[in-house]
Amino acid sequence: MPPQSESVSAPRIGALRRWIDTSEPSGPVDPANDDRIDWLRALPFAGMHVACLWVFQVGVSATALWVALALYALRMFAITGFYHRYFSHRAFRTSRPVQFAFAVIGASSVQRGPLWWAAHHRHHHVHADTAADPHTPRKGFWRSHAGWFLTRAGFRTDPKRIGDLLKFPELRWLDRYDTAIPVLLAALLFGAGMALERWAPGLGTNGPQLLVWGFFVSTVVLFHATVTINSLAHRWGRRRFATRDDSRNNPWLALLTFGEGWHNNHHFFPGSARQGFFWWEFDLTWYGLRLLQALGLVRDLKPVPAWVLAKAGH
Repeated sequence: MPPQSESVSAPRIGALRRWIDTSEPSGPVDPANDDRIDWLRALPFAGMHVACLWVFQVGVSATALWVALALYALRMFAITGFYHRYFSHRAFRTSRPVQFAFAVIGASSVQRGPLWWAAHHRHHHVHADTAADPHTPRKGFWRSHAGWFLTRAGFRTDPKRIGDLLKFPELRWLDRYDTAIPVLLAALLFGAGMALERWAPGLGTNGPQLLVWGFFVSTVVLFHATVTINSLAHRWGRRRFATRDDSRNNPWLALLTFGEGWHNNHHFFPGSARQGFFWWEFDLTWYGLRLLQALGLVRDLKPVPAWVLAKAGH
């Protein structure tokens, strides 16, 4: 059955907040310091970057590169198609198993759980490029790119913004234990590399190499590609629509992020499952969603309305 649209009742919000919010900042809670980086909780994020330097010891192989590329593509699609267009904007419908499957893939990206992602992104659309937007470039490039992600407020999930999603216990679990899936992926990659070293030595890979390239390098590149939409797509590109924010269309970022770079389009009409409004605006996520629709895995993809296309002048 498809997910239902009604939200969780208000009396349950407090209990659900306690359930999903494993992100209480280290030390006493001080609202005045919520915008400061929580350095203790940021250590794993920094460690993941440092681990990429391990490539100089483990070397590289074609197998490791293909695995890294495949995991980048699969997880980017899960982030753009499901974390963003589905969980955040409800731009199409799907079944509960498919919803969960792509939530798990998205969770493996180390961009926290689907509830956290949707809550923060919905907040962004309400307050885009104002003082209340945690990742507006008006606060500086690095703050917009990654600093906001590591603040005390940035670690929290606001249940008031995601009442339509809170009724799914499997999604709440992914938010509460948001490191479980990435750790499992890392372990699987290491194990697969060890097995390939033993049973297919001609591929030239091993456990440490597949772990470093398939998990650490691929995940770090994926993260920084994703957040360029915060830090760059509100600074560089063309503005087709006069939105109240600074969003811009950037074709290079659209290639890197599977269509998310058509950001001014998206901010003008966020309800569409398609962000490249015209055929020449390459939107790989849209084509992927069309394929899933043809396979019967998703349905009711919300199109770009005719009035929006008319306003664009084409």
